[in-house]
Amino acid sequence: MSHEVTSAERASVSTFDPSHGAILRIALPMTLGHITVPLMGLADTAVIGRLGEAQLLGGVVVATTIFDVLLWAFGFLRIGTVALTAQALGAGDRDEMRATLARALVIAAALGLTIIALQGPIAAFAFAAMGASEQVTQAGRAYFDMRIWSAPFVFANYALFGAIVGRARTDVALALQVAVNLANIGLNITLVYGAGLGVRGSGLGTLMAEILQTCLCLLMVRHLGGPIFALPWRRIASRAAMWRLVGINRDIMIRTLGLLFCYSFFSSQGARGGDVMLAANATLLNLSMFMAFFLDGYGTAAEQMCGRAFGARDEAVFRKTVRRVIGWGLGTSALLAIIALIVGAGFVDFVTTNAAVREAAHAMLPFAALTPIAGTLAFSFDGVFSGATWTREMRNLMLVVVALYLAVFWMTRPLGNMGLWIALLTFLGSRGLLQLWRYPRLVARAFA
Repeated sequence: MSHEVTSAERASVSTFDPSHGAILRIALPMTLGHITVPLMGLADTAVIGRLGEAQLLGGVVVATTIFDVLLWAFGFLRIGTVALTAQALGAGDRDEMRATLARALVIAAALGLTIIALQGPIAAFAFAAMGASEQVTQAGRAYFDMRIWSAPFVFANYALFGAIVGRARTDVALALQVAVNLANIGLNITLVYGAGLGVRGSGLGTLMAEILQTCLCLLMVRHLGGPIFALPWRRIASRAAMWRLVGINRDIMIRTLGLLFCYSFFSSQGARGGDVMLAANATLLNLSMFMAFFLDGYGTAAEQMCGRAFGARDEAVFRKTVRRVIGWGLGTSALLAIIALIVGAGFVDFVTTNAAVREAAHAMLPFAALTPIAGTLAFSFDGVFSGATWTREMRNLMLVVVALYLAVFWMTRPLGNMGLWIALLTFLGSRGLLQLWRYPRLVARAFA
């Protein structure tokens, strides 16, 4: 039998209102949190860079790139846990909130141990694909062989963060991220310089920071919701619930792989255009990704609040949340585009001193400035669809969009780099428009 919420919690559920302030209280901490995410790899790179040996720095850059791709592919654990936790919160079922996290942690442990068991083949394939020199590869393997042991903890942290965000405590999530990033920097400095462990010390420092993050998250989740595994095992291991979670995670993973493919394809086509085109596109893509952090926070707000309304079976609150999140997203994206047009040239000139790269990047700057406007609906509706666990629709629409992206790229090839950017804008815009098209029918079916 499920443990019901207290009267105070029930009142909180019944009076839930997606006010503008409530949206910002979730979105702003997550925006700041997203900005701190690259700091984990940046700290490793900066500390090793101070040693003054190019091959060591190159090795860490290559290895952290591999980890970014490898670990990001499993980010579905966070998204799925946020959605199901928020739905259980809306339904007033505290036991299901804990059971959801317990199931996610079981999956995280299984995936993490599998990654560790397959570390040899993974490293061989990944470093061969990167094509770095022997010295750089050797340094990268030293880092990789140490940090790979963090996989179970990274995946557990995805699930634990999902449980915290699903409870609308993004302020706690931000505090944990900042604390762990500071710990990571301190551990790296101590182990690399103080203990003289070099690249291996950097990998060990990040591993220790991930373990620390898991411990802190476990303590916080216990404080917020009680013991995680203090439920009958048959409740946690419910076949129907476990398969539902696996199905949600599978669909989100396919959607994430679609995203990875499209951005990787964009970068690879830029590389085929020569070094200048590659550098110019990489500079502008960094600007675009930075702007995306500000929109992703609204997606998280939509995910938590729509999930909560979905669990409470409150269609009016669900629709109101969607309207307000999209409104904030559109306004923010327009502001970001204007700022990018004003300061973008200065950003390019700061990043690179190469005249040819500057000229190429300046020419494509208007396209990069349009990326937040093109992508804002997709960011918002990704949160809406995730919160309502319409992940099958997300998966199918992503496959359609990838096909459309490749078709537009092929048709615009004569335009060179401009055609590549048109294809990217098509990819971003069509995702949101297709989700907008499906949204009314999904809402009508869900709340029938």
